Order: sequence, then C-alpha cells, then structure tokens
Amino acid sequence: MINTSELGEISIGYKYLSSIENRPKITDTRDAYDICKLLIDANKIGIQEQFVIIYLNNSNVVIGSCNAFTGGLTGTVVDIKIIVATALKLMANGVLLCHNHPSGNTKPSTQDITLTKKIKSALELMDMKLLDHIIITPFDTYTSFTQEGLL
Repeated sequence: MINTSELGEISIGYKYLSSIENRPKITDTRDAYDICKLLIDANKIGIQEQFVIIYLNNSNVVIGSCNAFTGGLTGTVVDIKIIVATALKLMANGVLLCHNHPSGNTKPSTQDITLTKKIKSALELMDMKLLDHIIITPFDTYTSFTQEGLL
C-alpha cells in the first residue's frame, strides 16, 4: 500500500513585489519598445544578442519579465518550453518577446520569424496571446512584428 504522507505536494503561486497599480501597462508598440529598452542590458546591446520575455495580465499590465537567453554576436538559442512554463507559472494572458540585433539591422531573420511562429502556436495551446515581438538595436531603432504584419 502507498503511504500518501510521503508524497510531495505541488503548490503554484506568485507574489507581487509591488502594487499592480505601479506596474507599466502596454498600450501600443512604443510602450513595448520602451520597456524592452529597459530590460536589454545596454552594456551588451551592441555585442551580444539577448532575448527577453515580458509577461502580461489580461489588461496588458506587466506582471513579470525574464532575460532568459543570451547568445553571441549573431544569435542565441531560445527554449520555448521555458517561455511557456514561466507564462503558466505566472498565469499570464499575454506575452511580449524582445531581442536585440547588435548589428543594427532591424529586419527579422528567417530564424526570427520561424521561432516567433512556434512560440505563438505554443502559447495559443494554453489560451495565451503573443502580442508582439520587438527587435531593437544599439541605435535606438526597432521593428515590431505586429506592425510589419508578421504576427
């Protein structure tokens, strides 16, 4: 017979460190870009690709962010499972992706587009929305997948 007192218990929770009223709300692409600029390490923006995920509630208020993946000059490896698992843990309704191109080129690569589509599909399975994917550069320029019709 199994002794259930020895089994572990799963608990899911998230404790806000600040009031929800004090968190940024994303209302347009410029808001998204401004938050991305804050989250990408300015000391590395011109030499190393960084991939940041911003998690949002149903009102598009930021509930958390994660600078989860850092690579080299021309790319980084992104694990979709980590993005989705974190979104589930936070009970996010929306996700915003952001990464930098150290070269200054804002045009999404084929790999950027393919990865974005995969992440969007994975999130949709969990009834979550991918709101945008922003590519930023060291030269204060950016591209929005939503504005470019890529989402």
